[in-house]
Amino acid sequence: LGSVVAICLCFGVTYGSEVARYDNYRVYEVIPTSSSQLKLLNDLKQSSDSLIFLESGTNVGAKFNIVVAPHKLADFTEALHNEGIRARLLETNMQKSIDEEKQHMVSKRPRGAFDFNNYYELEDIHAWLDKLANQYDQVELLEGGHSYENRSIKGVKVSYKSGNPGVFIEGGIHAREWISPATVAYILNELLTSTDPKVRNIAENYDWYMFPSVNPDGYVYTHKKDRLWRKTRTPYSGGCFGADPNRNWDFHWAEQGTSSRCQSETYGGPYAFSEVETKTLSEFVASLKGKIQAYISFHSYSQLLLFPYGHTHEHTPNHNDLDEIAKATVTSLAKRYGTKYKYGNIYDAIYPASGASVDWAYGTLDVKIAYTYELRPGSGSWNGFVLPPKQIVPTGEETLDSLVTLLEESQKRGYYENCKDC
Repeated sequence: LGSVVAICLCFGVTYGSEVARYDNYRVYEVIPTSSSQLKLLNDLKQSSDSLIFLESGTNVGAKFNIVVAPHKLADFTEALHNEGIRARLLETNMQKSIDEEKQHMVSKRPRGAFDFNNYYELEDIHAWLDKLANQYDQVELLEGGHSYENRSIKGVKVSYKSGNPGVFIEGGIHAREWISPATVAYILNELLTSTDPKVRNIAENYDWYMFPSVNPDGYVYTHKKDRLWRKTRTPYSGGCFGADPNRNWDFHWAEQGTSSRCQSETYGGPYAFSEVETKTLSEFVASLKGKIQAYISFHSYSQLLLFPYGHTHEHTPNHNDLDEIAKATVTSLAKRYGTKYKYGNIYDAIYPASGASVDWAYGTLDVKIAYTYELRPGSGSWNGFVLPPKQIVPTGEETLDSLVTLLEESQKRGYYENCKDC
């Protein structure tokens, strides 16, 4: 897809009129059965800007879901045929799902309201946070940083009493994963309004630092221009925009699972913390050192619960605890709707990936309870980034169930006892 030239203004950015569309873009499922087939797929991922890898495997037998532009279809199918790779066609027109999602947002959204039956734009989310701060004495507005286009990384702190251990919640670091900000917002609302005793327990006995959208430029761009945009919007040479903000943190940066090509969706940036979003947010999080004992990042999709490390197969010192907590957490998550999650350390459970926020929090700030959720749907879905809005509430419900268990299980193991600076 061609890049749209951005015109920088003092209050943000105005984009051109062209909107990225995916008419007749096909989606294929491909499973390599040999090392040569796996190499071809990885080469295609790095070499072509007309292929979007929604899901990428790292070994033989792993699943790839690939979006193919119409003009690239002949080359793509020929390359697969020459290597003896079989592909299953999942969708002939990806734009259809995007149009259906947009139609729901336009037709079903209550005017001036904020609920959990729709996906909302950044300004709506920020206005809702402002409203909560005015409505609840326990809510304090926070500025976690800012973006390249000078948008706020806005969040809130929820605190019912002093001396609580802190939980940092980060959403929307990958722009197209709309269920992530929606889930963070749902959990925040429940912490304030739920009468469930277990929810009230965690709401009132932890301090919550909650940021629904930490990649605001990218999130706005997915609403205005390109639904499948993933990265930041920092301009780089050659008409390229953005780096992957979850490959840009300064902990074993660029060692694994990242690209040095700016056009790649996993471009780690020219150096660690090159993106103003990750630099300013990391400075804010670092200012809370000693006050936060858990760091949770929400992504989509694949239904996974992941923990450090991503840069190496070597296990963390408290790997067994993290593994046991994860097992109990996904068991709890499955009880309400039967949603099955897998769990494990990032490197082994999904793929090698360095420079992630959760690894940085664990390795740099010594936050020993650090997890990444890959939310609904499961890996069997091809259109996971375009999750129907009707799934926001059930996703939020089961995720909150699991978060209660995660905190209970980590508390049992003594992780919040030595909160000296709380």
